[in-house]
Amino acid sequence: MTEYRAHFDAVVSFVNGGGLTAEGFRLDVPSADIAEDELAELFVRHLGLALVGKVDLRDVRIVAEPHRGSRGVEAAPAGRGASRVVDLSHPIRAGLVTYPGLPEPVITPHLTREASRERYAPGTEFAMDVITMIGNTGTYLDSPYHRYADGGDLASLDLATLVGLRAEVFHLTDAGERGIPASVFYDRVLAGSAVLLHTGWDTHFGTPEYATGAPYLTEAGAEHLARAGAALVGIDSLNIDDTETDGARPAHSILLAHGIHVVEHLTRLGDLPARGARFTAAPPAVEGFGTFPVRAFAEV
Repeated sequence: MTEYRAHFDAVVSFVNGGGLTAEGFRLDVPSADIAEDELAELFVRHLGLALVGKVDLRDVRIVAEPHRGSRGVEAAPAGRGASRVVDLSHPIRAGLVTYPGLPEPVITPHLTREASRERYAPGTEFAMDVITMIGNTGTYLDSPYHRYADGGDLASLDLATLVGLRAEVFHLTDAGERGIPASVFYDRVLAGSAVLLHTGWDTHFGTPEYATGAPYLTEAGAEHLARAGAALVGIDSLNIDDTETDGARPAHSILLAHGIHVVEHLTRLGDLPARGARFTAAPPAVEGFGTFPVRAFAEV
């Protein structure tokens, strides 16, 4: 379904004096043919303004763009029982480069179909294969044990914090800076949610370009999400942290210390609405292990 946003300038006056001016403002709208008075109402509601006397909108343009989560705008309801599943994981294959410098997965046969025919009834055959890979392969989840020796491992994770989470998606493909600041999250209630950071960097996955210049979550952003009580934070980029520094990993350290799951190397987050989806990313329950690939998906 096509989503729309309004681009405009605005001048607001208040009944008790004073005013506010906005230039180049962008706002989610429910349709392309929204009336100007309806747009003004959405603008006031989004900013939470009180005692507004008049709203003058100028240079209004309605463009087809994914919603970014403006307050007061709800996605059009789907039909009763209607839903779709969006796969948010990169496929794993032999030789896949996920994070440059880490070993690539190797897949070898344990039992070939041809050899299995000697073991089973005529017409019955099986293939059994062995995969050797680092836990940081494809789209994967970090547990606290990944960062802290006394942190919970994969087997300790509560499935309720991994399955069917309310997804709060932040569409940041046009951000001017690599670091995602805390202020991006101020307009949302994030307690218990999966915070998904759509940067668009997944378009470089598997290429040399993926390794440098990647977007990341700032330390202040991680601190805000921890205070807000997020259950999980995911990103479609090389790392939740800036890997082009001195080796400090503040986002990992803060989030995992608070028991907040981290999912990296997501993809297709642009197919999700800013609000309204349900996110799942559950790894196998491996004891004494900190990271493992997940089949991450969202129900929309």
